[in-house]
Amino acid sequence: MSHANAALTPRARLTVARLVVDQQVPIAEVAARFQCSWPTVKRWADRYRSGESMQDRSSRPKTSPHQTPLKIRRRIVSLRLRLREGPVQLAVRVGLAPSTVHQILRHCRLNRLAHVDRATGEPVRRYEHPHPGSMIHVDVKKLGNIPDGGGWRFVGRQQGGRNRIATPDKARNHHHNPKMGHAFVHTVIDDYSRVAYAEVHNDETALTAVGVLERATAWFNTRGVTVERVLSDNGPAYRSILWRETCARLKITAKRTRPYRPQTNGKIERFHRTLADGWGYARCYTSETERRDALPGWLHHYNHHRPHTACDRLAPITRLTNLPGQYI
Repeated sequence: MSHANAALTPRARLTVARLVVDQQVPIAEVAARFQCSWPTVKRWADRYRSGESMQDRSSRPKTSPHQTPLKIRRRIVSLRLRLREGPVQLAVRVGLAPSTVHQILRHCRLNRLAHVDRATGEPVRRYEHPHPGSMIHVDVKKLGNIPDGGGWRFVGRQQGGRNRIATPDKARNHHHNPKMGHAFVHTVIDDYSRVAYAEVHNDETALTAVGVLERATAWFNTRGVTVERVLSDNGPAYRSILWRETCARLKITAKRTRPYRPQTNGKIERFHRTLADGWGYARCYTSETERRDALPGWLHHYNHHRPHTACDRLAPITRLTNLPGQYI
């Protein structure tokens, strides 16, 4: 292979060949002048006479008699998608070396199980809508409320239990222990830009979900984004008449995922994981109020400062245009 500092680059090879063929300079003299062997000079001269390129040829052989047959390669791919086993297990089934099986899976881009859908075994199909507002995803993330003094994840189960008992104004279960209840984080994320909007409420009723949708739509409108479609799961709030009427009033097409297929709404499911790691359980909150007060600040960091791999490692807000004050 040639490189930048090679003695005979493609341009130098052409010069060598022209000296020998056009100017009839002896091969030995040209070889001494360019400090290479005479067979090398003769090879480039012969290529020049036949009109071939001076570029390097591929080292790939014309035939590969020991290549794995196509039938076996197809069987490896079929077993990978159906059983989702590793190269060692598949190698025993087909009678090949694990390294050979791994090379075949890598060539088919199936060497990682993350590339395969866990439920169906089919390759993961990714999509992205063409512009902001073309599709927004909505869902609810359910988190347990934090007692005053901190939850058991950070202070331990014993101290966490004491904090639950000491938290005032809580109902009791049949064991006379206080019920802390849950925080329902209603989240909205734009499919194209990954810009997110979220609110924390004490329930996930249709009335609350509709209010979040109205405020989220207005929030996106102030940023130059017109919502056209909304994708949700099959929860009671999203199957309600109130939800359908609200979407019609806002001129938004309501869509729902297939039952028992959260992968269809995978973007917001992945956002929930980021939300839990970056905000929900990021540090020791001494109360539920403290955690809820920290949500707007984390959302600003996520939208304006956190690099996102789907946005070429830029912040999601960079995919929106004509923001207020963007060009000032």
